[in-house]
Amino acid sequence: MQRLAIFDLDNTLVDRQGPLTDWVSAFSSQYALNDHDRADLLQVVHARAYPSAFETIRAQYGLAPSAEALWRDYCAYMARSVSCPADVLEGLSTLRRTGWKIAVATNGANEIQTEKAAMSGIADHVDAVCASEAAGVRKPEVAIFEKAAASCGADLALGGWMIGDGVDTDIRGGRAAGLRTIWISGGRSWPGDDTEPDHATTDVCQAINLLLTTVS
Repeated sequence: MQRLAIFDLDNTLVDRQGPLTDWVSAFSSQYALNDHDRADLLQVVHARAYPSAFETIRAQYGLAPSAEALWRDYCAYMARSVSCPADVLEGLSTLRRTGWKIAVATNGANEIQTEKAAMSGIADHVDAVCASEAAGVRKPEVAIFEKAAASCGADLALGGWMIGDGVDTDIRGGRAAGLRTIWISGGRSWPGDDTEPDHATTDVCQAINLLLTTVS
């Protein structure tokens, strides 16, 4: 099996939920949204934050700024708010130094996902970042794993690993693509009745150490 590791981005390499909740709080205060509106807004951006979602948000709350301006403010806030721990960045670099090809496969708009990868330092420690909007396909479809592998000069047919927190998108999707899998459980129990991931770790740093010590 080739040394290929494909990582999820949100809530795997970076924490998305904390900055997202903070953005909703700041946005709600700025535009005087009530608690019900705040909960609805969090649900909308949590599910899928794209420019089109901000057309809906602008219309729903009667906001003066354009949808494009709201989207760009959101992108800037999230890009400067997400971070990747130093030990994770060092782990990614160590993987590359020991012969691994590293790709990030993430669902989301290309602009925001690539900005987050750049601002957090991840883009400098991996071979490629593959966002679903640019790829034209979303996880768990096999094609996005093929494109992520190809983007860093690897061949999905030769195998590799998918590492992520998503049960369907990362683990079941990765398995369907012929990859071995590491589930970032965050302390959760595997929720499915189907075959469990090859490994489960609490966080991504443990997953990287697993690849370095067990697979290498």
